[in-house]
Amino acid sequence: MDKKVTFVFQINDIKTRKSMKNRNLVSINDYSKEEYMRIIELASEFEKNPVQNILEGKIIASLFFEPSTRTRLSFESAVNRLQGRIIGFSDSGSSSVKKGESLHDTIKTVESYCDLIVMRHPIEGSAKYASEVSNVPVVNAGDGANQHPTQTLLDLYSIYKTQGTLEDLNIFLVGDLKYGRTVHSLLMAMSKFNTTFNFISPEELKMPNEYKLYLDNLGLKYFEHADFTEYISEADIVYMTRVQRERFSDPMEYEKVKNTYVLRKYMLENSKSNMKILHPLPRVNEIHTDVDASDKAYYFQQALNGVYTRQAIIASILGMK
Repeated sequence: MDKKVTFVFQINDIKTRKSMKNRNLVSINDYSKEEYMRIIELASEFEKNPVQNILEGKIIASLFFEPSTRTRLSFESAVNRLQGRIIGFSDSGSSSVKKGESLHDTIKTVESYCDLIVMRHPIEGSAKYASEVSNVPVVNAGDGANQHPTQTLLDLYSIYKTQGTLEDLNIFLVGDLKYGRTVHSLLMAMSKFNTTFNFISPEELKMPNEYKLYLDNLGLKYFEHADFTEYISEADIVYMTRVQRERFSDPMEYEKVKNTYVLRKYMLENSKSNMKILHPLPRVNEIHTDVDASDKAYYFQQALNGVYTRQAIIASILGMK
């Protein structure tokens, strides 16, 4: 069960609210540390009262050019619980993209039908491009291997709920650190809170140098390991990721690394009492099902937190909160 956390933030609330209205959310760096905390505060409010009518009369376009379960459905749940309407597609094959329509023309058409666009696309930089041509705000629901800022904000909310703070934590990022957009965004966000990072991955999927350079420039500590079982006792958060088959052009390369890390319940015996296991899901084999019953497992609650966090994001962008 989650800790009862009292959210006390020293924020100029009116100024922060105004700064977030009608803003795009393309990169996690589009928001400041204060704005992260504002989203966390709002998510906590929505968790207590998730059904409201503040989006009545508003239309959200959901454009998913890539498959999704949690992100797409949690956005839809968030909007429906706030009495808004959802239009869009969950498969680009059911849209005019199949006929050769450009992303530019799709965005320029859809903006006429809605108040906000939520978009997932397989090409890095697509969300930024969409935000530059759209006359309504664009929220990036994942662009290739680049960023996934709404996942990061729900991760921050999950970490805050379970740890009572975001400051001075030891976070282990495990699995696909090369193509994993969730870990890239989380690293950039948590770098604002004096985090110590531990990177655990196969050689082929190491954290890209640009992110390590980013931490170097901030003077933050990070460590790289090939295995994490002997270090897991130091972790506050273990963030597991799947090896993504869809990012590999060579199936044999995927087969070589797909089961490199499998977390089992016995590995948690000497872990900290406050340690939680997060995962953006879906999982394949990287967390054994015997971990599900552990009080360290938090990934299904994390997925639920996505509804409240995305309610907070939409409400703040549309100026409803």
